[in-house]
Amino acid sequence: MNRVFLISLVLYLLAFIAIGIFDIKNIQGFTDYSTAGKRQKLLPVVMTLLATILGASTTIGITDTVYRIGFPGIWWLVFGATGLILQSLIISRKVRDIGAETLPDLAGKTAGKTAELLIAIIIAISWIGVIAGQLVAMNSLITFATGTNSRITFVIISIIVIAYTMTGGQLSVIRTDRLQLIIILAGIALCTLYLYSAKGANTAQVLENIELINDSYRPSNLFVQFFIIGGVYFLGPDILSRNFISKDSITAKKSAFIAGIILIVFALLITMTGMWLKFNTQAEELAGKSALLYAVSLLPRPLAVILTLGLLSAILSSTDTCLINASCIVAKDILKKEELITARITVLVIGLIALVLALLGRGDIMGLLSGAYSVYTPGVIFPLTIAILAHKKLEIKKTLWLVSVIAGGMCGIAGTYFNAPLLALGIPETVMQKIALIGMALSLALSLMSIKKKQGNK
Repeated sequence: MNRVFLISLVLYLLAFIAIGIFDIKNIQGFTDYSTAGKRQKLLPVVMTLLATILGASTTIGITDTVYRIGFPGIWWLVFGATGLILQSLIISRKVRDIGAETLPDLAGKTAGKTAELLIAIIIAISWIGVIAGQLVAMNSLITFATGTNSRITFVIISIIVIAYTMTGGQLSVIRTDRLQLIIILAGIALCTLYLYSAKGANTAQVLENIELINDSYRPSNLFVQFFIIGGVYFLGPDILSRNFISKDSITAKKSAFIAGIILIVFALLITMTGMWLKFNTQAEELAGKSALLYAVSLLPRPLAVILTLGLLSAILSSTDTCLINASCIVAKDILKKEELITARITVLVIGLIALVLALLGRGDIMGLLSGAYSVYTPGVIFPLTIAILAHKKLEIKKTLWLVSVIAGGMCGIAGTYFNAPLLALGIPETVMQKIALIGMALSLALSLMSIKKKQGNK
C-alpha cells in the first residue's frame, strides 16, 4: 500500500496548498480570515462542523474505547450529539445574533473584557496541547501507512498543514473540511460494510453484546460524560466557531441540529466497527497498534487506502480548525490586534509550538482532550451559558461571575493534574472522582448568584 498511499497523499496535500493559495484573494480583513466573512450557508456549515468533530479522538480513539469496554463506548459521541442538539434548541440563534467572532469575544460581549481575557487564556493554553495531540496521531498514522517512522515526512506534512491554514485562514479550513468529511465518511462506512459483509466471523456475538451499561461503564460514567463531553459540544470554542461563520442565526441553529443527528448515525457506525474488532481479533494480533489501524490491514488495498486517507482527513480537519481558532483567539482576545499579519504570525507560532511538543512525544490525544475538556467544561460552560441567556435582559456582577469561572476551572485542574497529591493529603477518592462535576455545580451556583435584574426593571 505504501506507494499508492504516498501518491495519494501527495495529491491530497497539493490540493490543500492550492486551496490556501486560491483563498488569499478572498481575504480582505480579520473578519474574513477568522470567520470566513460570516456568510456561510447551511450545507458548508454542517460539513465543516462535522469535519471539525470527526477527528482522531472520534475515530481512532472511539474505536479503541469500544475495543476496551464494549458498546458503551458509543456514549462519547451520543453525548456530543446531544450537546449539539441542545445548543441548537437553546442558544444557537442568540449566540449568532450577539455578533461575536470568537468564544472569548462572546464572553466579553456578555460578561465583560476581563472575562474575555480569562477565557482566552484558558483556551489558548489547553488547545495548544490538543493540536499537539492531533499531530502525534497524524505521525502514528503516517508511520503505519508508510512502514517507516520518518520525522522528516512528519515535519513536512505538519508544515504544509500550518502553511495552508496560515495562508487561507477560515475560508481554506472550510473548503478543505468538505473534501475531508467525504473521505472520512467513505472510509469508515466502507470499512464497516466490508468487515460485516465480506469478513463475517462472530457477528452474532457482536449483536449479543450490544449493551448500554456494563461492568466497565457504569451509570456514574453516564452522568459524568453527559456534562463533561456534552458540555464541550454544547459550548466549545471549535464547535461554536461554526456558529460564528454562519450567514445568519437560522443557519446556525439548523446546522447544529442537523450535525447532531448525523453524528448519532456516525456514532453507531464507528461503534459497530469497534465491536467487530473486539469480538474477532485478539489483543496480541494488534501488536500495540490502534484497533482501527489494525482494521486497515484487513481490507483490500483500495479500501485500505481510502480508510487511511479518511483517518488522515479526520486528524487534519480537527487540527486546522483548532489551529485557526486558537490563533485568532490569541490575536483578537489576548494581543488585541485584529490584523491579518498578526493572525497569520500567530498561526505559525502556535503551529510550531504544537509541532515541537508532538516531536517530543507529548501528545496522547484522548488524554489531552479529556484533560482540556475537564478543565474547560467546569470553568466555562455554565457561567458562559448563563451570561448568554442573560444578555440584554439581566445584569451580571462581573467579579462574582469571574469567581465562578475560576472556581470551576480550579476544580477541573485539581482533578486532572493533582489527583494523586490531593489523595495523599487525605481528600476522599469519591470526591476526587467527582471533582469535575463538583466544579460544574460550583460554577453554576456562583454564576447564578452573579445575575441580577437591571435597574429600572420590575
